[in-house]
Amino acid sequence: MGRGMTREFTPTTTIDQTRAAVLLQGLVAIPSLSRQEEAASRWLVEQMHELGYARAYVDEAGSAVGELGASDAPQVLMLLGHIDTVPGDIPVRVEETAAGPALYGRGSVDAKGPLATFVAAAARVGDAWARAHNVRVVVVGAVEEESATSKGARTIRDRFDGVKNPVPAACVIGEPSGWSRVTLGYKGRLLVEITAAQPMMHTAGPDAGVATVAVDLWNWVAAYADHYNVDRPRTFDQLMPSLRRMQTATTLSMDDTVEAQIGIRLPPAFDVVQLASALVTWLNGRVGGKAELPTAIPEGAGLDVHVAGVPATVDLHLRGYEQTWRSERDPLLVRSFLAAIRTIAPDEKAGFVVKTGTSDMNVVAPVWGCPIVAYGPGDSSLDHTPNEHLHLHEYWQAVLVLEQTLRNLGAMLHSE
Repeated sequence: MGRGMTREFTPTTTIDQTRAAVLLQGLVAIPSLSRQEEAASRWLVEQMHELGYARAYVDEAGSAVGELGASDAPQVLMLLGHIDTVPGDIPVRVEETAAGPALYGRGSVDAKGPLATFVAAAARVGDAWARAHNVRVVVVGAVEEESATSKGARTIRDRFDGVKNPVPAACVIGEPSGWSRVTLGYKGRLLVEITAAQPMMHTAGPDAGVATVAVDLWNWVAAYADHYNVDRPRTFDQLMPSLRRMQTATTLSMDDTVEAQIGIRLPPAFDVVQLASALVTWLNGRVGGKAELPTAIPEGAGLDVHVAGVPATVDLHLRGYEQTWRSERDPLLVRSFLAAIRTIAPDEKAGFVVKTGTSDMNVVAPVWGCPIVAYGPGDSSLDHTPNEHLHLHEYWQAVLVLEQTLRNLGAMLHSE
């Protein structure tokens, strides 16, 4: 079936715990690095057909999309997960642990586990239920979440714009929180990249070398963060830089070069233009340049600044900017989750967290402005690690909680 095409389908498979585990393992078994998601997206679309979705297709971004309910239903419940993963070859297998069987594999936690939870929970609710409640449930396995471009989320965000399709009445982002916890917010992000170059010179000469530009840049950013974080004890409120890459080389034209990337996690209400302006001012002083100061940083886009100095020149690239987002404990969505957790596990205490990372919540929430949280099984400390695994009992608990949450939401929206 071609990208963007849909088809109607009659369900042949119900989804119980065993079938849900098969869905999860099958999805994890298909490699899907960012920008290499096509095989996984097509496989997941076929699974959604088999599980009774009214419509399932690969959209123009390459994301897997499944829908329940009438296509013109006035209320949309959006379940926005992501299907791509970071690199890492972890043999896919189920192993017995002290907490029961666990599925090992890249993406089992981040974030194919939450995505499979979305697909299974929505299938258990079913198309007939969605039509009876006059809601449209949209499940998305978005592409390129891990590559900072968030192509899949941006495509869905722009499609459900209130004109072509309704803005969602509520949205759940697929990220690991643990089956009894709900994530209310994520820090923002800015990637700072530089390439500095200067004519090759002998290491015994008086110049310290172009690599020191990158070292000095990191020291400046770290000091800026330290100053900002004074009297801000909570991690979520702090500016958090990390040095991700630094590499030197010599070109055939006999220039010494250094490339570096710094990732910065941004706190709420942070003035990113002020940071960028201070950074360019510092670079001008460091290499003797006269670059103009930036006046805006487009979200999700790049900003290039060329700083021509002597002897070094620096190309600064700011990209991947997303603002911080923190949701309030909205009565519609949060109450639906709380009631669901109490229904599935009356003795379990529900929890709320905010994360220091960034997710597709940062992309869609400022535009949609709808009730939004993140949810999914798994221990987020295992994200991107060689030991990534998901306990199958936790996964099934999350399926049941999300199923009940959807039923609660549908009932609340239907009564309005």
